[in-house]
Amino acid sequence: MLLLFVILAGGTAIGAVQFRRFGLGPAAVLFTALAFSAYDERLALPEILGTFGLAVFAYVIGVTAGPSFFASLRTGFKPVTLVATALAGLGLVAVLIGRLIGFDIGTIAGVYSGATTNTPALAAAVIRLKGAPEPTVAYSISYLGGVLVMLGAAILALRSGQKHPTADDKRKVTSVNSATIKVTRDNALSVAEITITPFGRVVVSRYIADDGVVRIAEGSTVLRPGNTVHVVGPERALQHLTKQLGVSSDEKLVLDRTELDFRRMVLSQRKFFGRTVADLHLFERFGARATRVRRADQDFLAADDFVLQAGDRIRVAAPRQHMGQVAEYLGDSEHGTADINPLGLALGLALGLLLGAVPFHIPGLGPLELGQAAGPLIVGLVLGRVQRSGSVVWTLPHQAAETLTQLGLLLFLAYAGGRAGSAFIDAVSTPLGIEILLVGLLLTGLHAAILFVVGRRVLEQSGPRVAGVMAGSQTQPAILAHANAETGFDQRVALGYALVYPVAMVVKIVVVQAITLL
Repeated sequence: MLLLFVILAGGTAIGAVQFRRFGLGPAAVLFTALAFSAYDERLALPEILGTFGLAVFAYVIGVTAGPSFFASLRTGFKPVTLVATALAGLGLVAVLIGRLIGFDIGTIAGVYSGATTNTPALAAAVIRLKGAPEPTVAYSISYLGGVLVMLGAAILALRSGQKHPTADDKRKVTSVNSATIKVTRDNALSVAEITITPFGRVVVSRYIADDGVVRIAEGSTVLRPGNTVHVVGPERALQHLTKQLGVSSDEKLVLDRTELDFRRMVLSQRKFFGRTVADLHLFERFGARATRVRRADQDFLAADDFVLQAGDRIRVAAPRQHMGQVAEYLGDSEHGTADINPLGLALGLALGLLLGAVPFHIPGLGPLELGQAAGPLIVGLVLGRVQRSGSVVWTLPHQAAETLTQLGLLLFLAYAGGRAGSAFIDAVSTPLGIEILLVGLLLTGLHAAILFVVGRRVLEQSGPRVAGVMAGSQTQPAILAHANAETGFDQRVALGYALVYPVAMVVKIVVVQAITLL
């Protein structure tokens, strides 16, 4: 335990140092652990600690990215295909170069695993070769280069977006705005009829009725000339609606708090986790309307079909006399934002680890196990999409998810560095070690070049998206952490990572087991 926290403290301090906007960030923990174990091989953390960290990290990433992952599969088929093809081709290149130089099969499998920084692939090679040391030595030598080269490529991808932006760079995440519209057109449209526009959905929160009183709008409310409405939604949708109804107004309905009030409330009532905004029945119960949902640092439109998560901050407009009742109904407790949901977390991780331990028999390759990373990640993605099953909630509040992700990542990095130190020093001083190092750098560089060129130029993906794909294809949390830190947790980074990570993990394991059969 003392060693763990010394490594975490030292690595975090080193990672905070920046030179020309570049810093190692959480990856410095890996290199600190590497230095400790190189000095004395006994200064290494036990495997169970790394397994725990990796499993928690992968599962929470899956739960968090689940909804976005499945929603993006329709548009993410090409990046997934790119990664799978690149990794399979990389295995073929590793075999050809390895045979040319004179590497044995174990060394080829190890240098492929290290160049792609994939511990489960290494484990598969060791098991297939009945504990032979060659895969571990080659992995230890090529692993460091695998991290550094791909980390540099990810930084290049992020900075390339500034010089050569793509459509994805310009889109980013649609922001939620508000507008006040003076109705001048006699269209006799109801609120329900205007909530869907060609440019996205909107929420009509309140309006000035014919008697001059500000009221909460309901679906059946018919808007007539003279009415003024307050609408929330994407900017282009608001502009379209303004032309459809009348003209923009400078009147601020939200400032009139005589009858109506508004405030943000934390969703902490467990019965609403995984439910939609419509399931709250706020108007039927309190004559209230939810307009926005703030999750992490982003605002979302509180459309009826928006699925809520623990810790969401819901902006509610309601009659003043009912505001306290609405707050009690939703919970409005900050304690809920830190709830790690022990039941859902434990059940989900158990299912993920079970899936990772189940052997799948593949003709010609024998039994294949997904391992402690791919299993929890796949289960997390599915459960994150499901949100809840009966009374069991699978999602996590954003703050709790961020804490668990960071903790799992740091534990894994501290463990992984301890595996490579002494073997790296012993082997790199020999000609064989130099050859392994160079081949590993070549494989990682080829991997990075394919992802960068095809991702940016052919698929026209944004810089953050390509950086996330690089981190996921390399199955390397340190690269993800650095990309997140550089972009301020741009969602495109996490989405690119989660999109390709499961496929990359499985392909690497299959490729390594295919190599060991040669």
